Amino acid sequence: MYNLLSKIRSRLLVFLTHNMALPMLRFVRKPELFPYSMNDLSNFGKGTVGRGLYDFIDDKNLELLPHYAKHDIKHILLGYDSTEDGEVCLQCFMLGNGHLSFPVLATILFGVVTMPEYYSKFWSAYKRGKSCSPISGWDWAELVPKNTCDLQLLMNQNYTE
Repeated sequence: MYNLLSKIRSRLLVFLTHNMALPMLRFVRKPELFPYSMNDLSNFGKGTVGRGLYDFIDDKNLELLPHYAKHDIKHILLGYDSTEDGEVCLQCFMLGNGHLSFPVLATILFGVVTMPEYYSKFWSAYKRGKSCSPISGWDWAELVPKNTCDLQLLMNQNYTE
């Protein structure tokens, strides 16, 4: 029964984000187009954000969504998987880090309502976001050639568990 609920929950989250939220956000926000292709990303050196993004997308059989690459870069830098609980943890981190938006609140609400078994993970991600350096002002495309570990150290310099 739990496995069935988990599959339904996961499909619902994917539907809500990819089929509803993303198209609506592109209409409302007019996000910048990501300037790199998968081929471009594959040419970045090991340890860079660009190569990490390429590997993340390739390993998970995803496609590079030009208006959504920033989100996938956050997965790489923050270390949250693209699983249902990982998606909610990422948004809990963002809320803790000072980023308040409809997608952040909607995803967290979805997680709180449907994933009580992950509450402690969500709370930890929120607290981590509170103690890390703010990342909302970062130029995500500019980070692509940079070293992932260096950026993680910069972001986590004030982080204490």
